[in-house]
Amino acid sequence: MFQGKRIGVTVPAYNEEALITTMIDNVPPYVDRIYVVNDGSTDSTGRIVSGMCRSNDKLVLINHPTNRGVGAAIVTGYKKCLEDGIDIAVVMAGDNQMDPVELPSLLEPIVSGKASYSKGNRMSSPRHMEGMPRWRRLGNRLLRWLTRVSSGNYEILDPQNGYTAASADALRKIDLDSVYPNYGYCNDLLVKFTVAHVWIAEVPMPARYLGEKSKIRYREYIPKVTWLLLSSFVWRMKMAWTLSSQRQRARDRARLVAGARPLVKVKLYPPGGSDNRQ
Repeated sequence: MFQGKRIGVTVPAYNEEALITTMIDNVPPYVDRIYVVNDGSTDSTGRIVSGMCRSNDKLVLINHPTNRGVGAAIVTGYKKCLEDGIDIAVVMAGDNQMDPVELPSLLEPIVSGKASYSKGNRMSSPRHMEGMPRWRRLGNRLLRWLTRVSSGNYEILDPQNGYTAASADALRKIDLDSVYPNYGYCNDLLVKFTVAHVWIAEVPMPARYLGEKSKIRYREYIPKVTWLLLSSFVWRMKMAWTLSSQRQRARDRARLVAGARPLVKVKLYPPGGSDNRQ
């Protein structure tokens, strides 16, 4: 537990046999559950984690028979967290890119009640962006602008950061089954949480690269996420219009009720209020 809150870490893992053991061993001891979602790996990821489960009673292996995408793997972990009564659901990638030293900083805004969803922010200072390739910085800036427009939240700085923590209450406010299943899920979640009026906190932290090879193909990724965010913008506008219409109808009904008059006047029987019947 962390300050009285049960913590569950979801680890989406696809072909992470080289780093998954180190990643799991580095999870802080105050974490109550570690859900490794083996997303149809074709290497030894599942076998390695299965072996580790024998000596680690906090560790839970969930297997996707086929590769469904990192977003789908995270949703599987979120659902398991809710099922097990976890208070705060954290996402840490299977490639060991998320520094466990930073985890208390992510948890603090939620534990203190300042936010219900917190995420890392590598764009908080030039020092935190050291080691980030220039083309990745440019891509992040483009997607930041698109995410701001799509969500209506113009304070977001680092939408692509996947090191996140979400309260159980925040997860219950969105439709988890509709979360984008692939890379781009992080942008989709920001839109959904913003529409659901979930407070979001961005926590400054440095970029961390340990030689892992990114699985993102940016020539495919950026066009797909751009289309996702345009679609999300339309969805957000539709939701806002629907809510506005519902509020207007409620106001109209209230005015009708306030202005209504009874069709039949009610009289006391008998006249004078006393009963003269024999």
